[in-house]
Amino acid sequence: MTMLTRSLGNSGPQVSALGLGCMGMSALYGEADRTESVATIHAALEAGVTLLDTGDFYAMGHNEMLIGEALRAAPAARREQALVSVKFGALRGPDGSWLGYDGRPAAVKSFAAYSLQRLGVDHIDVYRIARLDPDVPIEETVGAIAELLEKGYVRHIGLSEVGAGTIRRAAATAPVSDLQIEYSLISRGIEDEILPTARELGIGITAYGVLSRGLISGHFTADRQLGAGDFRAMSPRFQGDNLRHNLNLVEALRKIAAQKGVSVAQIAIAWVLSRGEDIVPLVGARRRDRLTEALGALDVTLEPADLAAIEEAVPAGAAAGERYPAAQMAHLES
Repeated sequence: MTMLTRSLGNSGPQVSALGLGCMGMSALYGEADRTESVATIHAALEAGVTLLDTGDFYAMGHNEMLIGEALRAAPAARREQALVSVKFGALRGPDGSWLGYDGRPAAVKSFAAYSLQRLGVDHIDVYRIARLDPDVPIEETVGAIAELLEKGYVRHIGLSEVGAGTIRRAAATAPVSDLQIEYSLISRGIEDEILPTARELGIGITAYGVLSRGLISGHFTADRQLGAGDFRAMSPRFQGDNLRHNLNLVEALRKIAAQKGVSVAQIAIAWVLSRGEDIVPLVGARRRDRLTEALGALDVTLEPADLAAIEEAVPAGAAAGERYPAAQMAHLES
């Protein structure tokens, strides 16, 4: 297996070509097995994956504690290679309800203190607000992260799901290493303005949702029953005619993957990898077998003819339905 190394922007760290998104081990995709989750993190570290991504609001701290447990149990050499990216600022109620976002400087520092404790680390490698707080200028939020950086509690400043204007304002305040944002074959909205802006400013991209929450993994079927706690049960792309349309796109992609002797998931991840050395796909594997499949994408070479065939099968804008329900789309910048 080939393990490439990429950089999170001009001022960011060197990381593995794929990162592991750990959210699904705790929340939003139904029940997960804790033992298997820890084993999957260990397998990722053993395979050379260095970037672990989480959020302090994923199951209200559960995900950070899970990663902390996995890191403590990992061999010292693997533990030291791990780079942890943390999103903060999303407010949750005791019942799991979403209450908005908080980017006030005092809150930023308080969130960081709790994350450091739950993770069991003395610094966070990349720290970023999950969504823009509409009531707090991004300069104040990023300025607070910069203060944490100066004191050694944070190594790099990141952003998440913000538009080009906010990226520029943040980067004018302090060096920003990375933007985390959804990017996949069927979520290509960043290509027009956000990606060019990030590249102009030397900011790397951590791409989440590269398999669109399993929709383009090749494993999702139209008759799959989703539990009440599964985000996809409310996601527009997984509903009715939208789902049937989107799965037809997957079948077109499956034909191309079969010709290359790879899986649908591998060709979808390889496509994101092909978009530039400044893009690091996050794979949301919750099990070791899914992780192994995702890592196989590193050995997939997409020739110009392959890319043309993929573009014809799944052109930009081909997906049916928004990537989030309307209430959550309102918190995203474009």
